[in-house]
Parts: sequence; structure tokens; C-alpha cells
Amino acid sequence: MTDERRKGYDGTGPGAITPDGCAVEMYSRLPAGGEPEVIEKAVPAGASILELGCGVGRMTHPLLDRGFAVTAVDESAEMLARVRGARTVRSPIEELDLGEHFDVVMLASFLVHAGDPVVRRRLLETCRRHVAADGCVLIQREGEEWHLNVPRERPIPPDGLVRITSSTPVGDGVNSVHVEYEFPDARWTQTFLSRPLGTAEFERTLAEAGLSVDAYLTEDRVWVRARPDTA
Repeated sequence: MTDERRKGYDGTGPGAITPDGCAVEMYSRLPAGGEPEVIEKAVPAGASILELGCGVGRMTHPLLDRGFAVTAVDESAEMLARVRGARTVRSPIEELDLGEHFDVVMLASFLVHAGDPVVRRRLLETCRRHVAADGCVLIQREGEEWHLNVPRERPIPPDGLVRITSSTPVGDGVNSVHVEYEFPDARWTQTFLSRPLGTAEFERTLAEAGLSVDAYLTEDRVWVRARPDTA
């Protein structure tokens, strides 16, 4: 497995930077927020969860604390080294084939908006391949106007700040997004590619992978529960 930077992705700042431009140390500072509660309410108690793109375990650890059995997947060894208490697997998501099925497969961090449509299709195929017939896939998508209200910023408790400075079209419906993270003692940047997906296109993309929307779990329609098609 290579740690070569993905085309169109970059990152700067102290410490290790992953192939998709994520700074390991910076991500270790991000709080889980309300996301574990959204997940807990959407799935059966004690469910087995395959977390795709777990990073440093920002959501892994709260889910373990809630009694879920988590298998955490990431392509970065440096990210996985921060995960505690879960089974870990190092692999690009699009190449993963564990030969197992899980009650829940989780694809968070807006990964469904991958700029390359082939990568996006393979990500969703990984979800479909690993979800149990009576299970579900939880997907975190961008809000409908995520790329429009730029630049914008919000605090990172207790003393950080994240600023999306630009979202620039680069062709074929893809935007290059630049983000800055500032803390009193350090600063990081990340640049990544994102393909905006309206609701209709998002649902069509899921259907192509054999998945159907079961429910939008949050008022902003960012968190989605999908089910595998049975036909």
C-alpha cells in the first residue's frame, strides 16, 4: 500500500499528512459533536458497525462507549495508531473486501462526494458488499448549499477555528475546496476535491450501487440511512 498523495488532495501543517490531505494531529483535536447520538438513534443497540474512513477514532471511541462493536477502517497507519478498543483494518475503502457482513456500514466525512465518480461508485459498492441483508448504511453528505456559503468559519471547541476559504469549480462538476484549521499553537490546511450532489442525484447514485434511502435522519438532511435493495 502506498502513502502517495491523491491527485487534487493536499495538506500542510505539523505532523503526518494522509494521502487525502488530512493532518493526523489536527484530526485528533476535533470533537465528536452530536454525530454519535445521531448514529445511536438510527441503529439497533449493540449493532456491529463497519466504520469506513475512521480516521483517529473521533466517532469510533464514542460508539464503543455506547456498546457497539466497531471495525474501524482507514488507509492511514498513522490515523489507525490513534484508535483504541476497536478492531482496525488498514485499507483504501474502495479496495476493501473482508468477506463479512455487518449490521451497519458507516460512510461519514462527506466521502460520498468523492470527485472521481469511479471512486465514489467503488466506495458505495464497498458499503453494499459489507452490509447485512437486513442491515443499513449510514452516510454523511454535504448540505444542499454547502458549497455556496463560502467563505465561512465556525469554532472548534474549546479554542480552535475551522475556515472554509474557497470552493472553486475545476471542471466536470467538481470543486476544489480549501480549508484552514487554526489553534493557538498550530495551523493546518487541507485541499480536497468534492462533487456536489443534489438530493435527486444523490439518491440516483445510491440506486446505482444497490442502495435506497430509508430515511433522512437530521433536519438538514446531512445524515442518511439507506437500505440494501433486495431485488
